[in-house]
Amino acid sequence: MPTSASGNQNLAALLSRPIEVPFPDSTLPPQPSSDRPQRKLRIALAHDWLAGVRGGELVLERLASLIQRDHTLVGIYTMFDDGKPIGPVVDAARHVVWPLGRIPGLRSSLRRWMLPLYPRAVWWLGSKLAAEHRRAPFDLILSTSSAAIKGLRTPKGVPHLCYCHTPARWVWGQAEQYEQGSRLRRTGLRWYGETFRRWDKKTSTNVSRYIANSRHTAREIHRCYETDAAIVHPFVRLDTFTPDPLIARENFWLYVGALEPYKRVDLAIEAAQREGRELRIAGTGSELKRLKKLAGPNTKFLGRVSDAELVELYRRARLVVFPQVEDFGIVALEAQACGTPVIALAQGGALDTVLDGQTGAFFHDITPESMAAASRRCPSDALACRAHAERFSPEQFDLEMLRQIEGIVHSVV
Repeated sequence: MPTSASGNQNLAALLSRPIEVPFPDSTLPPQPSSDRPQRKLRIALAHDWLAGVRGGELVLERLASLIQRDHTLVGIYTMFDDGKPIGPVVDAARHVVWPLGRIPGLRSSLRRWMLPLYPRAVWWLGSKLAAEHRRAPFDLILSTSSAAIKGLRTPKGVPHLCYCHTPARWVWGQAEQYEQGSRLRRTGLRWYGETFRRWDKKTSTNVSRYIANSRHTAREIHRCYETDAAIVHPFVRLDTFTPDPLIARENFWLYVGALEPYKRVDLAIEAAQREGRELRIAGTGSELKRLKKLAGPNTKFLGRVSDAELVELYRRARLVVFPQVEDFGIVALEAQACGTPVIALAQGGALDTVLDGQTGAFFHDITPESMAAASRRCPSDALACRAHAERFSPEQFDLEMLRQIEGIVHSVV
């Protein structure tokens, strides 16, 4: 896909622009004094569950590596652990797991049906944390949460820094979409959702400082918990997702992600049909059967794909479709890292990750017609896409998170 003259101008403008700090100066924590003796901090991590690798687990592994490099990782506290590999540092760390979270069956897909027990699990982990702190004091608890673990109560004097991917969307922002699933899920959320929401709001004050993964999530934290959050964007694996100018672009659209109601894959299917484009869908989920009935012959369901297969798909795709509201949405950056533009709904994390008219195109109405129109004005500037993705490097993430970690600890010393 050749780079146009206007694309080169866009790229020049992009590269000449200073890199923006991804959160307001007013939210920066105080920095340790240069004349203060530095020592290694003892830090415990907490994560909702260890049940396979998705975006949250990539962040967890990166944080564990960062802590191990510069400080001391004393363990990982979690409600559920099914024993699947996450990453070398997380796998080698000591895991403190709620006892029921180790029972086969309960620890995997059935954990979602244990929502009424989440508060009990978090309380149990908090009691273990307090007991261990009495034996060997911690300096910081760092949680990464999209569910309940942010409710963890830390020992007196120990700050709790929470990297929040989202307030639990199944009781806050997207309850209606989640209730579109099975009758059992709908009944459970209606029966216990409000109780969990009250507990979630009450325990939100157990966090000393929130870090959001996007401006959208920061607004959600303020709406749900009535507190502010710094913003540190997640990273994209730039060494894995790379462009290859020798690979010819093909004329298909690509969707990557779970097949769930809130993902709105149906919009992508209908828009591709309107434009006469082939749509390839990489992912699985509860909507698979319904979407196959909706799809025509130009839609191909690929199922779950490996990283190597995914990179190949990104490199060959004409564009990647992003029809849903996501808290951040790493897929959009993976695509751009491979030089592929993105058409995205102009809501949520896409507003942080896609440059309208430079690395993709936004659509504003949640309709196939609006998405199809965006596809027709989507630019094809692989260099601009890659340059933008490089602003979300792992090294930048490390720098910003280390600043937050050391800043909050030294602010309470």
